[in-house]
Amino acid sequence: MQETLPLFDDPAPGLKIQLADRLRHLAADKLFVGASSWKYEGWLGQIYSPERYFTKGRFSAKRFEQECLVKYAETFSIVCGDFAFYQFPTPAFWKKLFDQVPAPFQFAFKVPEEITLPVFPSLPRYGMRAGRGNPNFLSAEIMQAQLLDLLRPYADRVALLIFEFGASIGRAFDGVTSFAEALSTFLASLPDSFRYGVEIRQAQFLEPEYFRALRDNGVAHVFNSWTEMPGIDEQIRDGEAFTATFTASRALLRSGRGYENSVRMFSPYREIKEPNTEVRAALRELLIRAKKRAEPTFIFVNNRLEGFAPGTIAAIVEGI
Repeated sequence: MQETLPLFDDPAPGLKIQLADRLRHLAADKLFVGASSWKYEGWLGQIYSPERYFTKGRFSAKRFEQECLVKYAETFSIVCGDFAFYQFPTPAFWKKLFDQVPAPFQFAFKVPEEITLPVFPSLPRYGMRAGRGNPNFLSAEIMQAQLLDLLRPYADRVALLIFEFGASIGRAFDGVTSFAEALSTFLASLPDSFRYGVEIRQAQFLEPEYFRALRDNGVAHVFNSWTEMPGIDEQIRDGEAFTATFTASRALLRSGRGYENSVRMFSPYREIKEPNTEVRAALRELLIRAKKRAEPTFIFVNNRLEGFAPGTIAAIVEGI
């Protein structure tokens, strides 16, 4: 349903301008902080100007979705494209996406689940494949042909490719050792023309064998806040977890809280409702560490962490 919004409700200049300036300076030091996706109508009036997306006197959700990345890039220097998890985008899609915003704006993308799911979940959207083993799990050939070859023309704009491994890994492997061996073999077969990160979502896999598989291949452990994961602050206390010459982190949910509950609590993502001081402090620590070491860092904040990702990011980067 379309919603009529007041034409005078412009973005709060303090947040937008100050945040853009701070993030620009950090990006100059290869410290990139952005959001997980960008199509949030709750940001209208703070990051986005509503009147830009009016058609015939009414707000157009379609126009907003098609055009808001351009305005996002006026504030942020990077974004994480979670959408890629659900499909292999076409060449036309990639061209249209990269054409919307000029360099040096950067993207991170989640690798499609076609590569990271050992077994397809028993859900309607998987159709006949539901509950069956995935023949393309950890297929370097499929990833090369359907993702990396298509991204190669834009390699200088792709900051990071993220492999997300969820709960199905725990059911598909009899322990961390067998998973780490399979993962290491796969990672070793990938070209070095991109940075890679692994986001594991079950605490029992945070073992030396897992970290060794990443370190041997120059791949980053993605420090993440998720339902079944220890806090980012706890993860970074393990020196073995720093497995690459760059750092990556995704602040997604409060540890112990489910996704659906977070959506109910925080949507439509217009304001911070629950400051998470532990995650903020951990992300600041990662940025400060990386700045001292002159290492690239990529941090992404989700609305479902506190309720309003731009506000969370502003709090994290203040004074750095």
